[in-house]
Amino acid sequence: MSKKAAAASLLKLIVPAGKATPSPPIGPALGQRGVKSMDFCKQFNDRTKDIILETPTPVAISIKPDRTFTFAVKSPPTSWLLKRAAGVAKGAAQPGKEVAGTVSLKHIYAISQMKAKDPVMSHIG
Repeated sequence: MSKKAAAASLLKLIVPAGKATPSPPIGPALGQRGVKSMDFCKQFNDRTKDIILETPTPVAISIKPDRTFTFAVKSPPTSWLLKRAAGVAKGAAQPGKEVAGTVSLKHIYAISQMKAKDPVMSHIG
């Protein structure tokens, strides 16, 4: 019988920019896949040092069978960007009935420009 090459596993996390530590949720998620979480934390913090601290940053970690990894850092979630632009801590308790804040067209344009740089949006002009 021929042996098939084991596929790389993909792990998606949301980590605060510049504040990755081997504590939960990062440590256990990487540990059960045999990856040293301290190595990831050092590389992630180095790569996100230019982003505002504690910005929730989605990261996709591809873990190969030999326990090496690569990762891609994406832009913050749109909901977080909208709440920050509106200047509110959390959204409306009753969506559709109450307004939590307002966002100008300038803010929406800036957010769309930031999100357009994500690899998922590469097919859009």
